[in-house]
Amino acid sequence: MRRTSPSPLLVVALTISAAIATWGIADSQGLGRLAAAAVNMQFNSRGWFIMLEVSCLLLVALYLALSRFGNIRLGPDSAEPEFSTPAWIAMLFAAGMGVGLLFYGAAEPLTHFEVLRQYDSDPQAASYALFVTYLNWGFHAWAIYATVGLVIAYFAYRRHRTLLLSAPLTDALGDAGWIKALGWVFDLLSIVAIAVGLAGSMAMGVFQIQTGLAGLIGIDQPGVLTLPVFALLCVAYIIPLRRDLGRGMSLLSNTAMLIAVGLMVYLLILGPTSFLMNDIVSGFGRYLFEVLPAGFSTAEFFDDILVNWFHGWTLNYMIWWLAWSPFVGIFIARISRGRTIREFLVGVIVAPTLFSILWFGIFGGLGFYDALRQDGALAAVNAENLDATTFALLAKFPLGGLTQMATVLAAFLFVVTSVVSAGFTLAMIGTGGDDNPSPRIRTIWGVILGALGLAMILVGDISLVRSIIALSAMAFVFIVPILVICLFKSLTREDHP
Repeated sequence: MRRTSPSPLLVVALTISAAIATWGIADSQGLGRLAAAAVNMQFNSRGWFIMLEVSCLLLVALYLALSRFGNIRLGPDSAEPEFSTPAWIAMLFAAGMGVGLLFYGAAEPLTHFEVLRQYDSDPQAASYALFVTYLNWGFHAWAIYATVGLVIAYFAYRRHRTLLLSAPLTDALGDAGWIKALGWVFDLLSIVAIAVGLAGSMAMGVFQIQTGLAGLIGIDQPGVLTLPVFALLCVAYIIPLRRDLGRGMSLLSNTAMLIAVGLMVYLLILGPTSFLMNDIVSGFGRYLFEVLPAGFSTAEFFDDILVNWFHGWTLNYMIWWLAWSPFVGIFIARISRGRTIREFLVGVIVAPTLFSILWFGIFGGLGFYDALRQDGALAAVNAENLDATTFALLAKFPLGGLTQMATVLAAFLFVVTSVVSAGFTLAMIGTGGDDNPSPRIRTIWGVILGALGLAMILVGDISLVRSIIALSAMAFVFIVPILVICLFKSLTREDHP
């Protein structure tokens, strides 16, 4: 068989990703500090634009769902959804679930609480801390995913283009040379953002897995497990990358989800159920009525502590979701052919947001219960080590060893399935939209992702890791609005009631 030469896009993407990985391994702290300084400068000058954009994306999604455009199918008018609605929603949860929820379930609300209690009473600080967590993980995050996924799905299945970010440009604006060149840059930047964003998630998973294992086997220094855990992860994802995606990966992802849901239900039943349900209901009510105005907040008139807190969390999250939007968007697009725009937007935005509200309401609520009604031990653990917060929470319940082991397993499975899916996606984009890129290309991406993950691990500071991810995705602040313009330009040409 004649072997084709690699495309320029693939070569350049691999080179840039490898260069970032090499830099991170050789001088991890230098990379982290540079990223933090650059991101801080961008947040200070363009934080307002980021919040304006993500809020507008939520409003755009709301408009499309309610307008006449909502009746348009993602495919021919006669197309039917490939998956049943329950199966489709379950797969949306798979896209939204991940090691991030396991890592931040109790840690993030408690972190916000410790900052906000300096300015208000503890009950009010807890209430607002939960609201901010919902803001970071809720409608705005999924509106970013849904908008990018909708653009990809519409042009791939309605306009018969590829599952690439360059497709909307050439379809809506023409095939002039400069448009093709711009589309090529969009695809390149999406590859780099996916790779770096996935590497950050991998590092976060390693940190949590090693901390959980250290507690289970009685090791005082979790750092000694870093390399063994990382090596095991690499072996675990390289093997399926050499094979076609199939039922095996679906089984792993579903297993991780079932463990996570089981943990959530277990804690709700055995914990202070009434306190947690009050927490969830009141938190959801506040979020529902305040989410739109809060999306336009910029913390401009607050003191330096609150400004840095806002930059380090909310702004960083919005950039993180933008970094992952090509990856998650392509995944969502591929499972949504045949659905109407209205079905797509409601399902993608509402269902995962409701799950996040339950998740953080339970895990965060238990953290607040400990801080407000008990000895505050969880807050003390959280202040010292975010990685350990979830395990400290589980240790307060019966069968603590079993639930901690289940959390370690779920985190491991989430990281493996994420890396395998990302490896396929990166190989697909790099080969011009090939639905089944060669095992050789997928394996190369697996090695690059491992090197990037190692670089993030060596940085050793979650805040710096988030800064590196934010820097890699900064261009998407400007790319996504262009994609939305292309979508509207093509939608207005549709013949529909």
